[in-house]
Amino acid sequence: MKALYRKYRPLKLADVIGQDQVTRPLASSLKSGKISHAYLFIGPRGCGKTSVARILAHEVNGFKYKAEDSYVDIVEIDGASNRGIDDIRELREKAAIAPTAGKYKIYIIDEVHMLTPPAFNALLKTLEEPPSHVIFILATTDAHKVPITITSRTQVYTFKLCDVDAMTEFLKSIAEKEKIAIDDDALKIIARRGGGSFRDSLSLLDQLSTLSDDKITKDMVVSAMGLPDDEKIDNILSQYTSGDLAGISASLKDLLLSGVKPETLSEEMIKKIIENPSASVLPLLSKLADVKAPFPEARLLVALTSGVEVVPKPAPSPVLQQTAVNMDRKTPTSVAKKESPAAEPTRAATQNVFDWQSFLDDVKELNDAVYSQLLKCDYVIDGGTLNLYPQKKIVKAILSRDNNKMILNKVVPGVKIVVHEIGDHPENTKTDTMIDKISDIMGGRVQNDRGGNPFE
Repeated sequence: MKALYRKYRPLKLADVIGQDQVTRPLASSLKSGKISHAYLFIGPRGCGKTSVARILAHEVNGFKYKAEDSYVDIVEIDGASNRGIDDIRELREKAAIAPTAGKYKIYIIDEVHMLTPPAFNALLKTLEEPPSHVIFILATTDAHKVPITITSRTQVYTFKLCDVDAMTEFLKSIAEKEKIAIDDDALKIIARRGGGSFRDSLSLLDQLSTLSDDKITKDMVVSAMGLPDDEKIDNILSQYTSGDLAGISASLKDLLLSGVKPETLSEEMIKKIIENPSASVLPLLSKLADVKAPFPEARLLVALTSGVEVVPKPAPSPVLQQTAVNMDRKTPTSVAKKESPAAEPTRAATQNVFDWQSFLDDVKELNDAVYSQLLKCDYVIDGGTLNLYPQKKIVKAILSRDNNKMILNKVVPGVKIVVHEIGDHPENTKTDTMIDKISDIMGGRVQNDRGGNPFE
């Protein structure tokens, strides 16, 4: 049985959906007979570049187009596997031979950006002085990788992804032709997951068409694809903006235990944020993009919790307090008071309360390795001294190195950094670290390949 994306591949320009900015000028040039010697089709995967290239090749030569046909005068080349200079030299030699049946010999080079620099140079020579009977149609998903010397010698057409509503209508028409009973909400989910790609969307519809002999519903599609419910996505984003760390932990645990993959959950949140952007959730985008193996669960939890800003309570008096903070970073716990000259304020120490999150953010910009070790420390700020209490020997060893202390001092100049011995803990300070919290939320599933701390 033929796959749907192959069965419903367009066979003429009028059949191409959502690419009017390409099909209209091409149809006009075919009608007027003004044909270029080289075209460059750029755009995301699955949006119809190769299909339009094949249609154009057949139309130029007046060949009747069938999806499975083959004409010796239409040559398709995969730029990813035929990328060397020898391949392009062979192409140049064969291009000099006159066409057999049509007026033109047409070369369709897909993923042309994969050609090597020497191959591009060899192709450039042919593009500059092409035989009158040769037409090149180049296609790429990465236009910036195509040399400007090549681009400038072609007619460039830009393809775009199909919007969700248009894709839903297209899928609905295919479902009716294939007698697939499926409701509109289910089709809309498929259209969204297809990401505007006709090929990907049709492949998903093909895959899900066997879910039920009766009507396929939205819930069936959500379950089969392992997707989180929209309401749960909205809920966890709301908890993020309100700073509800406990709520985030509970919601995340519930979603992961239900079988939703952290990568899928991140992708759905990214789509939600892009559809309805707001200043409160935009900072989360960059962190969600990093949710991938290894330890995607841990990366997702860190993304959702490290971005939450908790406003500290103002100090009760101008007397500097010794402050101990556990890794929840929610409520500074006063340990002792003493008279001390106030240190000159820095970004990480303002209003007599140490801003640990700002300190972490600045360290991360300078060195990710040092940042990851700080996540496994408790701390106390006492006057002009930052006391760090590591929970592991390796953490103490790393943070005690002079070059790493220099990194910390760049963030808080003038503040003395003291790394304490293992087992030393400030009075009344909890010792649970971020990784303990992650392990608890994930039900003990966060481990590295040795069964230990994944951040170690």
